[in-house]
Parts: sequence; structure tokens; C-alpha cells
Amino acid sequence: MTERLDKIDWGILKILQENSKITNLELSKRIGLSPAPTLERVKKLEQSGIIESYHAHVNPQSIGLNVQTFVLVSLAWQKKNARQNFLEKVQSIDEIVSCYIITGEADFLIKVVCKDIPTYEQLLFKTLSQIEEIERLKTLMTLSTVKDSMVLPHSYDDK
Repeated sequence: MTERLDKIDWGILKILQENSKITNLELSKRIGLSPAPTLERVKKLEQSGIIESYHAHVNPQSIGLNVQTFVLVSLAWQKKNARQNFLEKVQSIDEIVSCYIITGEADFLIKVVCKDIPTYEQLLFKTLSQIEEIERLKTLMTLSTVKDSMVLPHSYDDK
């Protein structure tokens, strides 16, 4: 679909990634179209699956979630259905906010967000380490966030 996007579509995508709460009227002013065609373009971007959803970006510390870790997970591949069983279990753990299949030192990289170190310790020893498909875990503790952009990299102005 990207080959059918024009400069206006790219502009809409950039603006909505920066602020999805913008009104259609304000969006139309910023991209130089009237409101009706602007709304039609947004609807087409949604229907085509380019825009998947809209979310509130919540500051974790403001709601008491002060610990963020990344965990490298190596699976015990000799266990039957190890990958599928692991992925099903990951889906049920709310503190795991992202899970990626990776190459290199481990098989998966998971991002964990929780209240504090004791909460993370409990998650690690009472939940994650009890998943029989996991062979090894390695925690990477974050100290602070330097950049966490919601805008995907693209040359939005070059179209």
C-alpha cells in the first residue's frame, strides 16, 4: 500500500503519530485539505490497516510502575512445542508488555514493566522461572529512558 500513499497521506501519518487526539479540523488545516477529504483519507488509512489503532501513551512512573526491564529468554527447544507453549504463557502475563523473537544471544526479548524491584523479583522467581519451556533468563535493568518515540522512522517530507 505504501506505493499508493502521497505526500498528504504521509503528512497525516506523521501528524497522527505525534498526536492522535488532534481534531479532524486541525488535521485538515495542517495538511491543507478541507475536513471532509481529510476524514476520508484517515478512514482509508484505517481500513487498509496502515493505521491499526489509537492509544493513550501513559507515563508508567505516574501510575506507580517504576521498574522497566528487558529480559533475554532462551528456550529449552528439546521440550515439545516449546515455542508455542512459551508464547501462550507470555500472553497471560500482564507485566510483559512486549515480546520479540530475536537472533543472537537468546531466542526472545521481553519487556517487563512493574511496580518495584520486589514485584519484579516475584515475577522472575514465581512466574517466569516456572515456565518449563524456558532454559535461561538474563535480565537487563533499565536505569532511565533516553528516547521512546512513537513516530516511526520515515522521510515524511520527501514524498
